[in-house]
Amino acid sequence: MTATLLGSFAIACYLCGAILQYFNLVHPKKTGRPYALLFGLFAIIFHTLSFQGTFLTEAGVNIGLYNAASLVGWLVILIVLLSSLQKPLENLFIGLYPLAALAILLALINQDTTGPLQNLDFQMTSHIALSISAYSVLTIAAVQSILLAIQDNHLHHKKTNGYIMRLPPLQVMEKLLFEVIWVGFFLLTCAIVTGFIFIEDLFAQQLAHKTVLSIFAWIIFSTLLIGRHRLGWRGTTAIRYTLAGYALLMLAFMGSKLVLEVILQRAN
Repeated sequence: MTATLLGSFAIACYLCGAILQYFNLVHPKKTGRPYALLFGLFAIIFHTLSFQGTFLTEAGVNIGLYNAASLVGWLVILIVLLSSLQKPLENLFIGLYPLAALAILLALINQDTTGPLQNLDFQMTSHIALSISAYSVLTIAAVQSILLAIQDNHLHHKKTNGYIMRLPPLQVMEKLLFEVIWVGFFLLTCAIVTGFIFIEDLFAQQLAHKTVLSIFAWIIFSTLLIGRHRLGWRGTTAIRYTLAGYALLMLAFMGSKLVLEVILQRAN
């Protein structure tokens, strides 16, 4: 089957999974949790197969803007699917499934302008894998912080009904948020360190802006984790720092690709 057909199947499964998870949140006694996860599993399988011909080509690996977004969406869903077997993360799928579907659609209808990467050595492969993994995990943290913000707002305004109150308790949501941030922070640290070690000339390879933005994001996340440990930061403070750090990381990872590949039509 072609990448377009496989990607279409993945999109359909993601959207069905999101709808099922929404109804499972609104009417927990009327729908089954496993069905949303099952559609996610099918979507992951089709999504993986669709990489042949888009992300994986005969000429090499193509990590342009749209393929990178699709790859991040795939990794985010895979991480949350596996984690949801032990932790109450499945409600994130309401937002994550449609985003993954959108990423596939963009990869299918747009052609990346970058040339495939050929003969990647272990060092560069490790750096790229760590960078994508860090961005993916911190994407999960950003979505989790948005849910936390909505839940916190409902509690402050004494709205004790509605589907948002069927989420896990606020303390559990905060704990999950910081667990995800710790993992993402570790991966981001490794990505930055390997970048300095393995990339010889950041300016010649048009990576200086990515490095600077990533370092600023690292500073924000490290400040948040220190504040959490020493000052007990939580609630609105944690949400703002998480979203600020993620915004910088998104500019570093996706924003630079958008400018170079789409606006300036230059290979990144």
